[in-house]
Amino acid sequence: MFVPSNTKAETEPKYDRKSEVKAFDDTKAGVKGLVDAGVTKLPRIFIHPPELLHNVTNPNNKQFHFPIVDLDGIKDDTAKRKEFVGKVRDASETWGFFQVVNHGIPMEVMEEMLNGVRRFNEQETDIKKKYYTRDFTKRVAYRSNFDLYSSPAATWRDTLYFTVAPTPAKPEELPEACREIMIEYSKHVMGLGRRLLKLLSEALGLNPDHLIEMECAEELSMFCHYYPPCPEPELTMGTTRHSDNNFTTVLLQDSLGGLQVLHQNQWVDVPPIPGALVVNLGDLMQLISNDKFKSVEHRVLASNAGPRISVASFFGSNTDVSAKVYAPMTELLSEENPPKYRPTTIKEYTAYYLAKGLNGTSALLHFRL
Repeated sequence: MFVPSNTKAETEPKYDRKSEVKAFDDTKAGVKGLVDAGVTKLPRIFIHPPELLHNVTNPNNKQFHFPIVDLDGIKDDTAKRKEFVGKVRDASETWGFFQVVNHGIPMEVMEEMLNGVRRFNEQETDIKKKYYTRDFTKRVAYRSNFDLYSSPAATWRDTLYFTVAPTPAKPEELPEACREIMIEYSKHVMGLGRRLLKLLSEALGLNPDHLIEMECAEELSMFCHYYPPCPEPELTMGTTRHSDNNFTTVLLQDSLGGLQVLHQNQWVDVPPIPGALVVNLGDLMQLISNDKFKSVEHRVLASNAGPRISVASFFGSNTDVSAKVYAPMTELLSEENPPKYRPTTIKEYTAYYLAKGLNGTSALLHFRL
């Protein structure tokens, strides 16, 4: 049984991180298991160096207005579509993030998806354990911290993962507590993701189907995050500073907040808006756009409130079988704008990203010319 240490790091003379990480992992109960056990002090594996927690206690910055794109009427009005494309372009070049409203996914579907994630995480641990695995080839997996063994410190988060495309998890593989809504919500998100890629293509001055034809939405994976209340949130993070290793992400978040993006070297809150979805661009979008669009770093603060629940839908190319090479698009290059990244495959990029873990350094640097 994993018995967390309640002694602060600086007063603990002996510390075997590897064995503590393994003991925690072997419980297969995740961070929720620690909360259920009544911990009042963080186990040492979750304590982050103070320099990585900079600005956590004073995160609010009111001088920025987070970009919002209203998709109402986008199909019927050519003038409106041009306006939407302009807003998407501005947000993608400066923030790498924006929120979309009137996107077509019913509010009740989004609320039930959040409820489904809650039901899964709050059921008996013995039921959840059969999904717990470190096998990254599984189409359905429950785990705490994908980089638990490689990161400097663990984060206060558990995740249920499942694949939607191109090879979807079978219905019987999905947890009963959230099976129906996972299937329904994923259909809605797949449609929205393809519509967003059309807008992003146009924002780059390309044919609307350009990014889709590049297979930027060939793969869809969902990460259902559960952030339990934390007894000492000032010592850890919900998710550490990172950028995403895909083309684009559509995020459903609840009303608690905690998501922040790094904008003009300042951490800015992403305000929860009822009915809105957060869209952010990933590393591979920045790579193929040759830095025109930005993959911006973001993080999630730990909190003593909660649980906080979010669902991140990752769009990319087929990691398993695709040998497609991605490089800055020739349509965007010129003598004045030469390629800034070397060609790579999804498999190579993903392998490097996973091995590196969320250590606060962008994986893009490894591929930069």
